[in-house]
Amino acid sequence: MAVHTHDDIDWADRLRALRMAEALDAGPSRAAARQLLKGMPDRPTILDVGCGAGGMSVLFAEELASAGARIVLVDATEQLLAEAHRVVSAAAGDKATVETIHADVADGDLPAKLPAADLVWASRVVHHLPDQQAAISTFARLARPGGLVAISEGGLDFNCLPWDLGIGRPGLEGRLLAARGEWFAEMRAGIPGSVSMPYGWNIALQRAGLDNVDSIGVLIHHPAPGSELLRDFVVDRVMWLADVAGDRLSSDDRKTAAALVDPASPAFLGARQDLFLQGTKTIQCGRQP
Repeated sequence: MAVHTHDDIDWADRLRALRMAEALDAGPSRAAARQLLKGMPDRPTILDVGCGAGGMSVLFAEELASAGARIVLVDATEQLLAEAHRVVSAAAGDKATVETIHADVADGDLPAKLPAADLVWASRVVHHLPDQQAAISTFARLARPGGLVAISEGGLDFNCLPWDLGIGRPGLEGRLLAARGEWFAEMRAGIPGSVSMPYGWNIALQRAGLDNVDSIGVLIHHPAPGSELLRDFVVDRVMWLADVAGDRLSSDDRKTAAALVDPASPAFLGARQDLFLQGTKTIQCGRQP
């Protein structure tokens, strides 16, 4: 059964970028995974809705206190599901059974297709769905009484470049991020059936009927000079930001960005020793009464 993504992004093509981001986020994300699992019953059921490459479920699997858990991975992209199953199964060992469900995560009938869960996790997927409030309400229905719903949405933009790169006009990263914001607004408006959600994530969780709504801040900080992985990530990120920005950037900024990601250019970012990564993710949580 073919299942499309509502945003028309080829997420399978983004697998390498997803993997790099997961590796860079693993330390602070592990602490968040440990916090989310605190108080879970024995043999919990965990749903990873819109699992992508499975990075957080790898951490859930590694942090489980005892054997017998059930981890169910759900995604619309079969290639990502297969990769997520591979890495999560390897991490789980005999602590958990790992299953995959190929499905549209915006499907309001998901509760009839998935087991009730002690933890429902969704990382940066809701903002790609047509009706964000409806999706969160569906995720809330996936949680059994007392179950936790946790979505990674919001936070602060990631920065990785010095302000003056010695090429082009200073402040390129800010303009890339601004152009990305315009692209995102247009992308959301272009999703068939797109519905606005003019309030914050905490309100959305409350409207879904969840109690004890709270949030966890996750700081991602890799200081300069950074590792080879970080430099590869930054090159890929700038390439992607410039690609989605398109004509929203000036021609001079497009030329600068092209030089920055060209290994043959003297300005190639991969040769720099002053790249860094800093930003925050926010995990919004609520509990099913």
